[in-house]
Amino acid sequence: MIPKKFGPFLFGFILSGLMSLVVSGIATVKMAGFGSALPGLWLASWLTSWLVAFPVVLIIAPITRRVVGKVVARY
Repeated sequence: MIPKKFGPFLFGFILSGLMSLVVSGIATVKMAGFGSALPGLWLASWLTSWLVAFPVVLIIAPITRRVVGKVVARY
């Protein structure tokens, strides 16, 4: 089991991985179309996107939590 203190880090890792997978897939299909080169192009695009998305999520998530906390009702 992973210690609880690493929860936010793991959450950001998984979230950024899944979101960058989906978004890079859509962008790759739009640019290259469906074909035999798609898996390789998508993988390369995804890995590059994930390298950017992961640190961005780690930086932006706490800011987003604070903004949401101020916007939602406190009942």
